[in-house]
Amino acid sequence: MMNLPPLLLKDLQQVKDFNEEAFLAAHQQPSVTSVRMHPVKHSEAFAINEQVPWCSEGRYLTERPVFTLDPLYHAGAYYVQEASSMFLQQVLKQTVTDNNNLRVLDLCAAPGGKSTLLASFLGPDSLLISNEVIRTRASILEENMTRWGYMNTWVTSNDPRDLARLTGYFDVIVVDAPCSGSGLFRKDARALDEWSEANVQLCSQRQQRILADVWPALKEDGILIYATCSYSPQEDEQILDWLAAELHATGIKVATQAEWGVVETGSSKGLYGYRFSPDKVKGEGFFIAALRKTSVADAMKPVRYKALHDKKAHQQSSYLLSQDFLCLQADRENYHAINPLHEADWHQLQGKVYLRKTGIQLGMPTAKEWLPAHDVALSIDRSASLPSIALSKEQALKFLRKEDFDLPTQNKGWFLLTYNGLGLGWIKSLGNRFNNYLPKHWRIRMEIPDADWE
Repeated sequence: MMNLPPLLLKDLQQVKDFNEEAFLAAHQQPSVTSVRMHPVKHSEAFAINEQVPWCSEGRYLTERPVFTLDPLYHAGAYYVQEASSMFLQQVLKQTVTDNNNLRVLDLCAAPGGKSTLLASFLGPDSLLISNEVIRTRASILEENMTRWGYMNTWVTSNDPRDLARLTGYFDVIVVDAPCSGSGLFRKDARALDEWSEANVQLCSQRQQRILADVWPALKEDGILIYATCSYSPQEDEQILDWLAAELHATGIKVATQAEWGVVETGSSKGLYGYRFSPDKVKGEGFFIAALRKTSVADAMKPVRYKALHDKKAHQQSSYLLSQDFLCLQADRENYHAINPLHEADWHQLQGKVYLRKTGIQLGMPTAKEWLPAHDVALSIDRSASLPSIALSKEQALKFLRKEDFDLPTQNKGWFLLTYNGLGLGWIKSLGNRFNNYLPKHWRIRMEIPDADWE
């Protein structure tokens, strides 16, 4: 039996519509599993599953499968995401009237749930910066954004105070702030073990610092979306009051439907917040709010720059993608593709923040050919005319484990391997055999039971 902290229950007595008996009962039930489908990489996976009511691509699962053993997961057909946090889609639809030509920051982005949702929402001319200050978590974020496959998503790894150098640059900033994690008690027993009133206060102070540090980067009249997976008012409504008092932010109301079970709360200064609790919704604990910046924000001055588009490399690699792109050299061993409309952004940002990944990695030229990067195989912009080989599930899993498997004899050259029409990675055929170019750190390491090969 899960025993919830008495101090937390005491704090929640002040929360609108809190029902302690129902709340405690819900925390004796298992957590819910849900996924969000890719809007472009269509597949039949979970097509008939119940939809998450506030997210058009969200689906509930009746049980939790071993996602590692599903090639569609590795192809980016869906993202495993907690259902309550998918409410971000509703907030975006109702507060951002035009999804084109925006500059958007996901400040605390790892592992990538909200960033992949943002990427799906934004138009191709918008630019998403997904940031994670902790380098080990940034690696996971980079993998997930690569799997999602959008050219207009870049990954950075910076402290919020570093991003403050980008004064007045962002139209929207999403801050899914580090928190005490009480909303995840059903999913993660460690969150319950680590919870304390002192940690709630520490998290509240950290949240204020993060928000104050990044605030200069938001444009005047820009949108801040603040979220936590904490039930504690000190990390939720009280942070909204702090934003109103210290940064003069104003609240934005988001429409909900009664049958969803989402509770609209008001802070003492009249700002709107939206609470999710497992006794009321089919999901875990979550809090989200949208606010508008009313104070003046100094805009960055445009930078003068020399065009770095590599015409020769572009000519060699243009067959890989169906969309036009600028070809920039990332380092000695890699080129990357970005939207031509984002050239000025690249020059503006690279001098102020650490750009970990920009756009789609293309690979590099050798003396005789172009060596394609893994990114291209997963990109939604990859060319439909690339030579490809469709794999069975058994073949796909063996490819993902970097094990030997049989393929019909092919002509020599590079082939894209697909599963259910979605790219998985590259092989180079040598005629009577082939080399597997799946990056080593993407390899499935777990043993696969016999029943999961088919």
